[in-house]
Amino acid sequence: MTSYTKNPDVIATLSPEEFYVTQESGTERPGTGKLLANKEPGLYVDIVSGEPLFASSDKYESGCGWPSFTKAIEPANVAELKDATLGMVRTEVRSMHGDSHLGHVFPDGPRDRGGLRYCINSASLRFVHHDDMEGEGYGAYLDQVENIR
Repeated sequence: MTSYTKNPDVIATLSPEEFYVTQESGTERPGTGKLLANKEPGLYVDIVSGEPLFASSDKYESGCGWPSFTKAIEPANVAELKDATLGMVRTEVRSMHGDSHLGHVFPDGPRDRGGLRYCINSASLRFVHHDDMEGEGYGAYLDQVENIR
């Protein structure tokens, strides 16, 4: 069984934006994230701990300016916390083991897919392409990720 932890060596290599988002609960500017337009098959993992978070098969275009997902691939890896900052109440999403700020979850997602919209910062994610999943230790999730050619 793979163990995922908050890795200080990885944190030391984060870009300023990745550090701001994951470690200081920041938000990247809408429409600027490197993974926003990604349509490749694969797995989205926490950039700090490597824990599996979202599958490409659950990603959709919500129009919000950040990558959006209908559900977590491994719900135990995603913590949901009350966030009352910025004068509103929202539900923050953090990685369970890496404690990285990922974004927020809202109840306005596609009804036919559960109704949730996980609005996630690209800066908090690392994408593992379908073809690389087995070699990087994520083979157990291959059946949950489509491989569109």
